[in-house]
Amino acid sequence: MDPVGQDINLNSPNKGLGPTGGVDSLTGVSMEGGATGVAAVNTLPPGLTEEEAEELYSELGKVEEEINTLRQVLLAKERHSADLKRKLGLSPLNELKQNLTKGWQDVQTSNAYKKTSETLSVAGQKTTAAFSTMGTALSRKLGDMRNSPTFKSFEDKVGNIKYMVVGPRGNGEAVQSPTETTNPVQDNAPF
Repeated sequence: MDPVGQDINLNSPNKGLGPTGGVDSLTGVSMEGGATGVAAVNTLPPGLTEEEAEELYSELGKVEEEINTLRQVLLAKERHSADLKRKLGLSPLNELKQNLTKGWQDVQTSNAYKKTSETLSVAGQKTTAAFSTMGTALSRKLGDMRNSPTFKSFEDKVGNIKYMVVGPRGNGEAVQSPTETTNPVQDNAPF
């Protein structure tokens, strides 16, 4: 049914009917013929008299007319709302942004969010402290290892392997062990 040119006055006897008469949107039967035309087409259900059926069809026609009228009124209201929003500069994207912002603010002010945030903050502080303590202990342990006889022996072995690979220097000097305390020679090895 075309909403243009239809009477949408709820008190009008022609409500929902266009300029050429109306057709029931659900049954497709002309409303001009009244309920008798509909009753003649359909067979009566058992237990209903013709008079009761006519009354029910008449009521059904009125309800369907009201439904169509309400649809048209709703459509007109939606158009008017969209026009007002357009004039106010409210686009669907802006409305979505506002809804998301309000939702995020609601989440941030909720008790559950505050408790979770506090818990994560405390956990982060404790984790940072634990890593700091572990790093300090590891540094101290490595420093102790460097001064141990095992580590010095390891450095001597690495120095000896380097001497075997690089050999004596071009000026005739040999590569010294890193743990020797004599004057160190500047290392110009290619690697």
